[in-house]
Amino acid sequence: MATKYPFPKSHFRVDWAGTNIGFSEVTGLNVEQTVIEYREGSSPDFSMIKMPGIRKFGNISLKRGMTKSDNEFFQWLNTTALNTVERRDLTISLLNQAHEPVVAWKVKNAWPSKVDFGSLDAKSNDVAIETLELANEGITVEFL
Repeated sequence: MATKYPFPKSHFRVDWAGTNIGFSEVTGLNVEQTVIEYREGSSPDFSMIKMPGIRKFGNISLKRGMTKSDNEFFQWLNTTALNTVERRDLTISLLNQAHEPVVAWKVKNAWPSKVDFGSLDAKSNDVAIETLELANEGITVEFL
């Protein structure tokens, strides 16, 4: 009987409708189903019933090392203005050893909402990391 091992989370790709950018970390792949509580006054049960409400999708954070002359993401960020922004669909894929997707998160109508350039530290030996945060309107997962 073959043992099924879980996939390691260290091999992934982000397709964001732009030039291939390597990211070191992706967080925020979550969906929350809000709960509506309701009770009718004549109900014989003295408790609330719970119904599914509106779904909420977390902002996705992408971390990468800062490099020279890599402005394409910032050009996308600069498309934001009051009530207008260039929205893009993204695919975040977990890859196997052959670099093939095994799980894909499809992100709908994403747009850059925040950039954090991190901190600078004269005593550090770490890479300069920037965090790009994307608002979105939906996340679905597909096991391939």
